[in-house]
Amino acid sequence: MRDPFDIGETFTSLAESGEALTIYPGTLGEPMLARIEFVHPEEPHFTLDIAGGLPLPAGRATFVAALGGNAKLQFELEGDWIPTPGASNLVPAVFPEMCLVLNRRAAPRLETPVNGSYAATFTLMNKQFELPLCDYSVGGVGLRATPDQAAELYLGRKLKSVRLQLGPALAIVADLEIRLLRPFRSFLLGEQVQVGCSISNIEMQMQQTLQRLVTSNRGRSAA
Repeated sequence: MRDPFDIGETFTSLAESGEALTIYPGTLGEPMLARIEFVHPEEPHFTLDIAGGLPLPAGRATFVAALGGNAKLQFELEGDWIPTPGASNLVPAVFPEMCLVLNRRAAPRLETPVNGSYAATFTLMNKQFELPLCDYSVGGVGLRATPDQAAELYLGRKLKSVRLQLGPALAIVADLEIRLLRPFRSFLLGEQVQVGCSISNIEMQMQQTLQRLVTSNRGRSAA
């Protein structure tokens, strides 16, 4: 979503419904809650109401909100986040250049075992990556990265010839496109980044192999 008019309408709908926004500061600090208090009727400006009046750290932040049904809205903004004088909870902001509308996968998704042999291996800028595979479906995969690893990744980046290890005895190769980056904190691992990828290119034989694997394991894990 790139049209300011469409973004304004969506933000207005969120303001009217009071839907919560989850803010993930670029410093990978604790997530914060907010809502959209006001959307300017003519200018690409809006006002955030930060829960508890907590200060939002200066810099880049990722915002996520539910749009109802299966869809989520995600966008990124960068700013000093200076509150309105006399109202520490109200922070003015400008529209993002782009918003992502993320739909829940139409294909069944399978969670991978915690201690299993599931990983994605690829080369990027002459650097080797091996990221744990959290889940998979016929249309995409979910990976987990450290903040340092995620610094090399961005939305829309294409990953070529990724080797997906799907258990101890099966590996397939596919091209992926990054569709989601979401910081989170793991109790055991600390700061992590969820990396959601769609499969953009795969040979027919490997696609059929993946389809058979998902079908045979469908009862093991809920989508």
